[in-house]
Parts: sequence; C-alpha cells; structure tokens
Amino acid sequence: MIVLRSIIFNIAFYLNLAIWLLVAIPTFLMPYSAIIAVAKAWGRSNLVLLRAICGIDVDFRGLDKIPKGPLLVASKHQSTWETFALLPLFADPAFIMKRELQWIPLFGWLSIKGRMIPVDRGAGSQGLTAMNERAGKELASGRQIVIFPEGTRRPAGAEPRYKYGIVQLYAATNVPCLPVALNSGLYWPRRSILRKPGTIVVDILDPIPPGLDKDEFKARLQDVIEGASSRLVDEGRRELAKRSL
Repeated sequence: MIVLRSIIFNIAFYLNLAIWLLVAIPTFLMPYSAIIAVAKAWGRSNLVLLRAICGIDVDFRGLDKIPKGPLLVASKHQSTWETFALLPLFADPAFIMKRELQWIPLFGWLSIKGRMIPVDRGAGSQGLTAMNERAGKELASGRQIVIFPEGTRRPAGAEPRYKYGIVQLYAATNVPCLPVALNSGLYWPRRSILRKPGTIVVDILDPIPPGLDKDEFKARLQDVIEGASSRLVDEGRRELAKRSL
C-alpha cells in the first residue's frame, strides 16, 4: 500500500504543480508579492495531498520563535519536502537556489518574478559575493532569506557537510539567523519514490543574534541544528518502527 500510495501521490504532486504554474501566469503582470502568495498556497496544497494520500502529517514546533522583519533562515535539508513546506511559515520568503533552476521554463521564470536568489556554484567566491549582495537588497525590503547550509539534500542521520556560504552571508547581512531542524528525510527520502506515513517534525530553534565571530557562528549553528535534527530523527525512527509492528 505504501508503494501504491506513493505512486498516486507523485502523480498528484506533479499535476498539482502544473495547475499552480498555470494559476501563477497572471502574476507576471502583478507585484512580486502575488507570486509569493501563490507559492505559499501551492505549499499548503502539497501538505494536504501528503496527508490525504500518504498519511503524512506535520508538526511545526516553535513557530512563536520566528522574529518579524528581515531574517536569515538556515534549515536542515533532507528532502524536497522543505522546499515547499517552509514557504507558508514566513511573511515574505526568498529562497537561495541553484542558478540552473531559474532556466526551467515557467517555473524558473516565476522564481525570478518572485525575486528568489540564484547562486552560481561554479563561480566560486564571485558567486558568493553576488549572492550576498542580492540577499542584502532583499533583506533591506524586510524579507526572510531561506538557505540550506549544506547546499544539497543529505540523508536523515548523515554526517553534516556545512558550506561556508551561510557564514559569509551571516557576516555580510547583520541580521538574526533562525536555525531550523527537521526529520523529513525519514518520510520523503531523497532519490526514492516512497512516501512513508507518519509525522514530519520541524523544530524552529532560538534565533542566533547578529554580530558573532564567523567561527563561533558556524560552530553554534551546526551544533544547534544537528543536535535538534538528531533528536528528531531518533523520534521519527521510533514512530516508523511502531508503525511497522
């Protein structure tokens, strides 16, 4: 049943994406906030589909810790899930994304309209400088910049590989950084069609204030995200084990 439900969901997921892309076309003629509203609605609809088809729910913890105004959001990245599920949590989110994603017809063009922040991974330090400058402009507009510090999805429980880009971004922007831990990779594994029933947990952790030394910030960020994520992964594994009995 898990395999069948996963296949049905995957079909529904891409059909749902296609529908929302069509809905979003008129936003090309509107302020960028219109596409952000559509993106949030798309994210919520995916959560409904996951719950209805796959029996996957979500428990958002610590939402009261999200500060208002400009903010860096540094999230653990285990799955495709967080690329849409985090959207509705923030007032005006801007994701940092691979530049190549903005070349995808319609989806990429809409991400440009929504003022998402591309990063050219092949450009080295120049790419990071351009990313920081663009992020600074968006933060000046009061937006929340969402970044995955490891740069790519990592399996649940895998050894962390934090990039230095988040450290440079933190140092350059002088705004609080909000760490986010999760265990989505247990239920929506990367490179797998399976969607396992259960409850994904997202834990919003205490904001890290601006102004810390770079090394101190990097150590603190990794420590709090990895510590909380490890606890959530253990919690999720216990839940999955009970379901398998």
